[in-house]
Amino acid sequence: MTSIDLSVITPAHNEEQYLDKCIRSVKAAAQNVSAHVEHLVVLNRCTDRTEEIAVSGGCRVVHEDARNLSRIRNAGVAAARGNIIVTIDADSWMSANMLSEVIRSLDSGRFIGGGVRLSLERWSLGILCSCLMILPFVLRHLVSAGMFWCYKRDFDAIAGFDESLVCAEDVDFAVRLKKLGRATSRRYGTIWKGYMTTSCRKFDQYGDWFLVRNPRLVYDIFHQSQKTADRLYYDQRGDGETR
Repeated sequence: MTSIDLSVITPAHNEEQYLDKCIRSVKAAAQNVSAHVEHLVVLNRCTDRTEEIAVSGGCRVVHEDARNLSRIRNAGVAAARGNIIVTIDADSWMSANMLSEVIRSLDSGRFIGGGVRLSLERWSLGILCSCLMILPFVLRHLVSAGMFWCYKRDFDAIAGFDESLVCAEDVDFAVRLKKLGRATSRRYGTIWKGYMTTSCRKFDQYGDWFLVRNPRLVYDIFHQSQKTADRLYYDQRGDGETR
């Protein structure tokens, strides 16, 4: 069996509207690297065509029904065959040079892994103000996120995503990966030459000013409110409504 060098992990809960674009972006990026690339989609309580789209797109599928993004992501990595791990959400898509930039950065030996330059599919004043509300939480730790990349051995060394967290698990993961990097004389990096674009579906659903009008939500996200996590992440229908 041909060895696989890089595994892309995508959690998916009723993502029929976005998943195909994500898959196509990974395929385009894979064409620009000599490494073997696999794409794993972790199906989370899907009741729409997400699994059909994943399988028809050539992805491997894993099932994990927990309302916990850490467990969902970890399930994908546990099934991965590659020695490099890349995570990307189903409603996001990567630039065609992203995987080549990931491999180049890791091959240099200077980086433990890291995040990427993030763009939104559209901007408005309300979205900008919402991003500014979240910015202090990110600047506190000086880490980038959006899409993570690292060697699987380093992912395993920090025990992956913390399954005691129901939200903001990405920031926690970045902080712990950065700490391991310092201990092993490697930097936590940000890929600037490639980028990831993410949808604005929550703004489309709730309104561009919903975070500004409900600042408590930002607090709840970073203080592990299961109710808020269910509303924003785990109980989204494919049509944009919550269960």
